[in-house]
Amino acid sequence: MTASDALLRRLEQDSSLAAALAWPGDFDIGRRDPIEDLVLPSGRPLHAVAGCGAGGTYFLCGEAGPEERPVLYADSEGQATLIGADLVEAITLIAVLPFWRDLAMGFTISELGSDLRADHPDFDAERDRLLHALGLAPVSEEEAAARLLAVAARTAPDYVPRVPDDDHLPYELLFPRDPA
Repeated sequence: MTASDALLRRLEQDSSLAAALAWPGDFDIGRRDPIEDLVLPSGRPLHAVAGCGAGGTYFLCGEAGPEERPVLYADSEGQATLIGADLVEAITLIAVLPFWRDLAMGFTISELGSDLRADHPDFDAERDRLLHALGLAPVSEEEAAARLLAVAARTAPDYVPRVPDDDHLPYELLFPRDPA
């Protein structure tokens, strides 16, 4: 069993840990029904593990086995990104940066963090308790954002999903590559 498999099993068995990720991280293991069926260019299977309130879905990419599987997030608007090299990394990033999707819209960590803490003043203590309870190493918001952007940059071409018929274009990248 991989570390990601063990982490998912733990979340499925401990509703308090699952609830701590559902808010403010919007990673809800009770929402596993994607809005539409998706496939990867490689044909590797996608296994839904959670969803968000806006209709997005988190998927483990590939077959279960001894290898870690990347985590893909696909939203309900036709955008997608890798969010972690495995579920452990994805959960760490979600716990530290529950506003991670807003980084794609140009908001800064400082702005988003200030807004979150204004509405949720106990966020830092709750985040630290969650990371500790899950046995995950804490990282700074800046490090988490750098790791998120690094894994997101690996989304194309192999992890850009599409609906499996010829009438649909592939999803767009949530974090577009810089034209360079």
